[in-house]
Amino acid sequence: MRPLVSWMTKSDPAILELLEEAGIALPPAVIAYNIEGVSHPTVSRRLPILKEQDLVKKVEESKGYYAITDRGRAYLDGELDADELERDG
Repeated sequence: MRPLVSWMTKSDPAILELLEEAGIALPPAVIAYNIEGVSHPTVSRRLPILKEQDLVKKVEESKGYYAITDRGRAYLDGELDADELERDG
């Protein structure tokens, strides 16, 4: 089961799931286009926060492409404690 932490929104797991399923780096506009009910501004606002938490990484600085990290995969697999994410948040 995935931990729920205070700094996360319902968009965050959806962003991580899409990046994991895609298996490639994607820009915010493509992520938003492929997640129903999540706007481009929301994705653009959440990605830097997920990056701070080492759940995603920016792989193309000039174009803003993001990919999921091993820590992001661990979160999706329920292998991270909520306490660990809360401390880092």
